[in-house]
Amino acid sequence: MKEKRKGEWPVKTLRNEMESHLKNDLLPFWMKLRDDRGGYFGRVTFDGTPDWEADKGVILHSRILWFFSNCAMALDDRLALEHAAHAYRWIRDYCFDRVHGGLYWSVTKDGRPADDAKHTYNLAFGIYALSSYYLASGEGESLELAYSLFDTIEEKCRLGNGYGESYRVDFTPEDNVKLSGNGVIAERTMNSLLHLYEGYTELYRADHDPRVGKALAGMMDLVLYHVFNPEGRRLEVLFDRDWQSLVNVHSYGHDVEAAWLLDRGAEVLGEPDYLRKIGDMTAILADSVYHRAFREGSLLPEWENGVDKTERVWWVQAETVVGFYHTWQKTGEERYRAAARAVWDFIREYMIDRTHGGEWFGSLNGDGSIRGRGDLVGPWKCPYHNGRMCLEIMNRVQ
Repeated sequence: MKEKRKGEWPVKTLRNEMESHLKNDLLPFWMKLRDDRGGYFGRVTFDGTPDWEADKGVILHSRILWFFSNCAMALDDRLALEHAAHAYRWIRDYCFDRVHGGLYWSVTKDGRPADDAKHTYNLAFGIYALSSYYLASGEGESLELAYSLFDTIEEKCRLGNGYGESYRVDFTPEDNVKLSGNGVIAERTMNSLLHLYEGYTELYRADHDPRVGKALAGMMDLVLYHVFNPEGRRLEVLFDRDWQSLVNVHSYGHDVEAAWLLDRGAEVLGEPDYLRKIGDMTAILADSVYHRAFREGSLLPEWENGVDKTERVWWVQAETVVGFYHTWQKTGEERYRAAARAVWDFIREYMIDRTHGGEWFGSLNGDGSIRGRGDLVGPWKCPYHNGRMCLEIMNRVQ
């Protein structure tokens, strides 16, 4: 592995590199995946071949809508807005369940339900994307659809002092197989709560409805008093209904993502008490991840029962750049800026697939070699993490 750059470097250089990657790699790659039958191709193989028969994941399409909407705003790019509109029409026309409410998990290539399950995580990303599209386009219908998902979650997914997650098509609860892991079935997950928080943050930013603000504040309390483990200096991951942790896992990737996403929500809500409490907690999360998982210019994904996983996962690296850069801006501690730069260097050197258009490999070994032949695009492989990394750094370095 090549030695990483050390010492001083101008942050404007980082911004320029991010903007170049966004404009020259990510945007062209994803624009080419527009499916004239509707939506975007649901799968692209390791060798760059679109699968014309693949089902279309709704989370994937929400993330594509979010990506193009925010590129349109950041770059004043009409073509990106047209691509956002294409994704929006697919979600609006084919992904909503007009009978029971909510969004399907996936649909076929021609828009029929493939997996009609309902999941809070999926609905959260719908809110996130539709709110952004409203901000980019001014399309009032998009905001109405975002509120329809908010109302569905608040009416059908509330479970005690928190939210349920996994449901059949009619919102009858079922085992949370889709978001569980590590050998257990969890009734609640940090992952779903984090992204519901993210979706409500974007909706509140778009419209400042007091109902959304109240729900967002409630989630801050859940994170502060049920999910955050102050002794372990981490967020717990999988829970039973009573918020008892079910596994001994430290998800470095989610914690470094939370280090900036949770702060963003507190900033948007604007209540000083939450700004302070959330800010103190996220500083602990970032420091913990830095000391435990930052290795050789990249970040490990997670730790379970005392054992680190060593692969380098694409989305973890993207969130590390943003999380560490944000923490440098917040604390002034140079180690975080240097770490953000080092991880970006690792990404540029090893993670970007230069052969097939500039999207990222899904997983690498610690030495930068490719780990397996995972799809370049799939239900979870999207432009949301890496595209957002570029947009966040561009916005933070003016």
